[in-house]
Amino acid sequence: MADLAAALHAALRAAVRGTVDFSASARALTTMDASNYRRVPLGVVSPRDADDVAAVLAVCREHGVPVVARGGGTSIAGQATGEGVVLDFTRHMNAVVDVDREARTAVVQPGVVLDELRAAARPYGLTFGPDPSTHGRCTLGGMIGNNACGAHSVAWGTTADNVHTLDVLTYGGEPARLGRGLDGLPDRLAHGVRALVGEELAALRTGFPELPRRISGYALDALLPERGTDVARAFTGSEGTLGVLTQATVHLVEPPAAHALAVLGYPDESAAADAAHLLLPHGPLTVEGMAADLVPGDRAGDLPKGTAWLFVEAGGGTAAEAAARAEALSGAAAACGRLVVTDAAAQRALWAVREDAAGTATRLPGGGEAWPGWEDCAVPPARLGAYLRAFRALLTEHGLRGAPFGHFGEGCVHVRIDVDLLTADGVRRYREFSYAMAELVVAHGGSLSGEHGDGQARAELLPRMYGEEMVRLFARFKDLWDPAGGLNPGMLVRPYRLDENLRFAVRKPVDVEFGYPGDGGDFRAAVRRCVGVAKCRETVTGGAGVMCPSYRVTRDERHSTRGRARLLHEMLAGEVVRDGWRSEEVREALDLCLSCKGCRSDCPVGVDMATYKAEFLHHHYAGRVRPAAHYVLGGLPVWLRAASGAAPLLNRLAGVGPLAAFGKRAAGVTPERAIPELAREPFVRWWGERGEGDVVLWPDTFTNYLSPQVGRAAVTVLEAAGLRVTVPRAPVCCGLTWVSTGRLTRARTVMRRTLDTMEPALAAGLPVIGLEPSCTAALRSDLPELLPADPRAHQLASSVRTFAEALEQLAPDWRPPRIDRPVAGQTHCHQHAVLGDAADRRLRQAAGLTGNLSGGCCGLAGNFGFERGHYAVSVACAEEQLLPALRDRRAGAEILADGYSCRTQIAQLTGDLRARHLAEVLAEGLGGADGEL
Repeated sequence: MADLAAALHAALRAAVRGTVDFSASARALTTMDASNYRRVPLGVVSPRDADDVAAVLAVCREHGVPVVARGGGTSIAGQATGEGVVLDFTRHMNAVVDVDREARTAVVQPGVVLDELRAAARPYGLTFGPDPSTHGRCTLGGMIGNNACGAHSVAWGTTADNVHTLDVLTYGGEPARLGRGLDGLPDRLAHGVRALVGEELAALRTGFPELPRRISGYALDALLPERGTDVARAFTGSEGTLGVLTQATVHLVEPPAAHALAVLGYPDESAAADAAHLLLPHGPLTVEGMAADLVPGDRAGDLPKGTAWLFVEAGGGTAAEAAARAEALSGAAAACGRLVVTDAAAQRALWAVREDAAGTATRLPGGGEAWPGWEDCAVPPARLGAYLRAFRALLTEHGLRGAPFGHFGEGCVHVRIDVDLLTADGVRRYREFSYAMAELVVAHGGSLSGEHGDGQARAELLPRMYGEEMVRLFARFKDLWDPAGGLNPGMLVRPYRLDENLRFAVRKPVDVEFGYPGDGGDFRAAVRRCVGVAKCRETVTGGAGVMCPSYRVTRDERHSTRGRARLLHEMLAGEVVRDGWRSEEVREALDLCLSCKGCRSDCPVGVDMATYKAEFLHHHYAGRVRPAAHYVLGGLPVWLRAASGAAPLLNRLAGVGPLAAFGKRAAGVTPERAIPELAREPFVRWWGERGEGDVVLWPDTFTNYLSPQVGRAAVTVLEAAGLRVTVPRAPVCCGLTWVSTGRLTRARTVMRRTLDTMEPALAAGLPVIGLEPSCTAALRSDLPELLPADPRAHQLASSVRTFAEALEQLAPDWRPPRIDRPVAGQTHCHQHAVLGDAADRRLRQAAGLTGNLSGGCCGLAGNFGFERGHYAVSVACAEEQLLPALRDRRAGAEILADGYSCRTQIAQLTGDLRARHLAEVLAEGLGGADGEL
């Protein structure tokens, strides 16, 4: 195999202008999609154009190697993985070639992301109708391969309904343009298709159930003469088994000018399912369903009465017309609760709950893991309620749990089930359940797949749905297109067994430092959280989200949260990435992780890559010399404490160019960064020996030594609110800098010392107020996760409040001064991910500070932006949202940034803008604490 890989690699490098990558890292990144399956490729090629695709196919034919086309890698049935050469279309062949307003068509390359097509079509008042929940990262090629659908297929159909022509290459190298009729096919294919249809007319006319969501198998009935011999439609949904798509012309639709969303509550999911099809005569754009077990606790109050809901969208020429149609739909539904939403932002927030369900469903209440496999079967919409009741009974019979949701208006149900795929007995029982499940779907007149295709998950079961004779016709069709069997073998025809190639191979547990409380202390389970839905690969900026800033800059899969999780998975598996914790592939991928913790909140399954990175770095450098920045920036609290007595001298020396350059080089600091100025008087020294109080103000390292004015301002505001402040007399530290550089043994030592100091305050039950979001977040999350057995760690974590939370909870009757200015700036990424900023938004509103702060990450991210080699990425992250928001700020806007990193990034990249902590602004409004405010 090694000789084959080497020869193949050399031949492809000689023949292809695009990227050819046979490295362990590239292979590891493509072993999995969003399914239960894992297959290891020989290498990955990112072609630049159709000529490159033809060259890849020629080389692979010569070496007898299969080819698998891959888009966003979000397939849930396993069809985007393969053993041969993976064609990754997302890197180069990712353009919208043309949009024709008059014809309402678009020409696209297979790697273009759906949202980018929609953005290109939007200026013409058009869009692409199918819109899966992965619209921010799924590609058109993948949608055509799987015949993707989405929430709006009630109105605009599946991808197959919206395909005009397809340019493809067969494994044999034959070009073809597919549309209606056989004219665009090579003679061999045209003759074969004509013969198949002519000989099997009866089977093609009677062998396919009439369903709005029949995705399983090949759509051979589209080849019937009365259906226009629609070869493009028959090809759509073939999962890369017939040909490789190089370009597509697709139909566009004109969406309504205005939308309104009706959310209808029902006592249970079956009642919601019974009602869904009754709404179809009223012309909704969507009829989506989900139950309470998939709604985050903090969002349940946003929904009307009920334990299951239908999300029904109506459109109109005006907002009033859309609202009237939504009200009419609400009136036609026998719902126990109703809510009509017309505000666009509020609609997006509610849709986010539904769109995140594909990831949320992987973790059931109680923390159990749940997996796809029966992700998207479909039944006639009128039978959906009865089907769901029978489905629930079948789950109970097999001792399983799942949380159905999906496209209720079309009878399509998504569900992830807590099957045991980790043990041989569990896999055997899953196989038995799968056959019982197939019988249930067929008994209700349904399709094994209603959206994501059969792949490996269900192809073995196709005879249960279609019968052996129709499956033989599928094989005949496959062999007509691909007689050598070189395209995505094992899918649809002559499939792998549904219990082969599972990605849950049993591996030995590894000793870890963090507690991983949501994963039973098991790092393997923590890494398994990533199921591949790839929300981290979204590139459209805006809103409050953070994840994943490094991927949005580099567009390299290894710099996405999913890519890093995949590499960690392969590190644990030990087949492709073989060096364990010493892996350079994993270290390189994690190097550009900003530890922003955005994934902890924005990932639907709560992957926390910042924690995984800290864990990895701890083991990777165990017993070895670390980069200089780990010692200098990672030990920053120690160095700042030692330097505080000589601050004026050190500040002068830092201004001497050669000395500063030498110091930065020795410390591993990038030369582009200015050295921050040390405070002449640290906050704790200013505080002195004042008396005891009722609340503890946490003197974090950044506030204490670098921005003490924030601490002084906070004291002014807290005392104005009637709170008696105290500050710890002995040094305390959250340990963040040691955590972020993976020096976890040292971090524990620091944390235990801090807990010793804080013990009297904890015993007295005093609340602890944090000013620096990153340090406050570390106290709330990293502290108890690194010291899970120390009850004091949990007590301190639960005592911590942000500045705004403290004012809201401890001084509820206090009113801040009116500032009455617009704001610009950024919500700290750790605050977004760990702490939440709802109290901050309410405090700003009460003070008359109007407008929203930017989402995303400032790019400095503690030590990250100071480390050598990170400057370009750091600046690019700031250019995502923060810097444009500052340039576009309203006149007189107050620039807010509670994080020291954010304020530093703003100062260093703009040169003339000073951002302030909210405490400083409020203290100024109260008259200030001293002249420095």
